Amino acid sequence: MEKTIALNRKAKHDYFLEELYEAGIELTGTEIKSIRKGKVQFKDAYIDFVNGEAFIVDMHISQYENGNIFNHDETRTRRLLLHKYEIRTLRKAVTVKGYTVIPTRMYLKNGLCKLEIALAKGKDLYDKRQALKEKDVQREIAKAMKVR
Repeated sequence: MEKTIALNRKAKHDYFLEELYEAGIELTGTEIKSIRKGKVQFKDAYIDFVNGEAFIVDMHISQYENGNIFNHDETRTRRLLLHKYEIRTLRKAVTVKGYTVIPTRMYLKNGLCKLEIALAKGKDLYDKRQALKEKDVQREIAKAMKVR
């Protein structure tokens, strides 16, 4: 059973999403409590690779309002839990092929917080315009079919 906490809607607009991976996140107690309340945002977040490990950078998790002096730092770098072969594959794609790795969705799966990350290639401006045109055409078709 999955419950979606946050979506990165801008990811599909700004990037071509190639492959999706599921990653766990190393969190503290007050962070998971804030996530369960939906106080998370990763609009500008990205995945970085350091010493064979993957980290998510610039993900904002608000402080837990009932937390005490041990409350967490809101934008700290958090380690992602992936298999070594997945980390090697993603890192190789980033360094050699010019891809980037971005978070697309955060959800709770069987009580555990998971992050869906995507191997993505950036869109040019004309690609974004083309995608918006196609979306408008699909909307018009759906509207016409609904009227009849």
